[in-house]
Amino acid sequence: MQKFHLIATAAAGIEALVGKELRALGYETQVENGRVRFEGDLRDIMVANLWLRTADRVKIIVGEFDATDFDSLFEQTKALPWEDLLPIDAAFPVEGKSHRSQLHNVPSVQAIVKKAIVDRLTEVYHRRTRLSETGATYPLEVAINKDHVLLTLDTTGPSLFKRGYRKGKGGAPLKENMAAALVMLAHWFPDNPFVDPVCGSGTIPIEAALIGHNIAPGINRGFQCEHWVNLMPENLSDDVRDEADTKADYDIELDIHGYDIDQNMIDIAQRNCQAAGLTHDITFKQLAVKDWHTDKINGVIVANPPYGERLSDQESVRELYRQMGEIYRPMTTWSKYILTADLEFETYYGQKATKRRKLYNGALRTDLFQYWGKKQR
Repeated sequence: MQKFHLIATAAAGIEALVGKELRALGYETQVENGRVRFEGDLRDIMVANLWLRTADRVKIIVGEFDATDFDSLFEQTKALPWEDLLPIDAAFPVEGKSHRSQLHNVPSVQAIVKKAIVDRLTEVYHRRTRLSETGATYPLEVAINKDHVLLTLDTTGPSLFKRGYRKGKGGAPLKENMAAALVMLAHWFPDNPFVDPVCGSGTIPIEAALIGHNIAPGINRGFQCEHWVNLMPENLSDDVRDEADTKADYDIELDIHGYDIDQNMIDIAQRNCQAAGLTHDITFKQLAVKDWHTDKINGVIVANPPYGERLSDQESVRELYRQMGEIYRPMTTWSKYILTADLEFETYYGQKATKRRKLYNGALRTDLFQYWGKKQR
């Protein structure tokens, strides 16, 4: 099977996690800003799409080169073997972006790349009329950074964070792959308690349960590459999915709880949990942060509380941080991981974090405040 140069794209700050996931799947990696490079065939592409919890997309690198004028962009694009990927009836929309490059007019860049590919395919397939583009879609992107052109084919389709279980959400939902990243950064083991005290629509507890059972996050959704009959061997997708299903451990008992002060959010979380097939694995309950207490030890708390971005909300949010500090500080065997854009969090929580990690929730800069517990044997 043909080998490809591949990239898994990721949000700023979690590329290293994507690299770690890929290495755990058996691939050699090269971590860069916003992406991780690796190599693989079509089976590996399916495996990566199915199993990557923290990535956004898996893309085939069709070609990369330097270009500072449109002639160079056209000729080097046309020289690539597009016919190895695109059948005669392929629909191939071209997205574009450019950063700090001489070729900065993105619509023109997209048009040149499209024309170069059309010319190549027209010659190879001996077409006298226009290409029909009535077949499966092959989404392409031309990305230019400091005059370096990267041409890629998206194998994923809708972003990997779209697992398929979210039937409802709150006002400021956390993407599923960011929620998975928070769980992974918490170094939680499935035999320990896990609590999200401000669970909203339940994304963090659901991602924890998927990790706890070793369920592939993409098992209940499809991928763009599965429509490429010219490339995908018959039954390959089914084989990879069946293999993933055998790796899941559905018997392990998990102690995962999600709480929220808003009963409406708890109702949404329970619906999402049911859609994920995890109804018996997570307990959701309407409860304020200040009213929670536990006698359990060695647990993990992962929370994405409101950030109080509006001044009118800031006072109530910082009161929430104070309540968290009062309840969590004495729980010395528990580790706490709290994500917020409020850089004054430690002041109101009442304790300096063991470690802080900068992450981006969409375009918003946030910090993960980490308080490491001392496990009791």
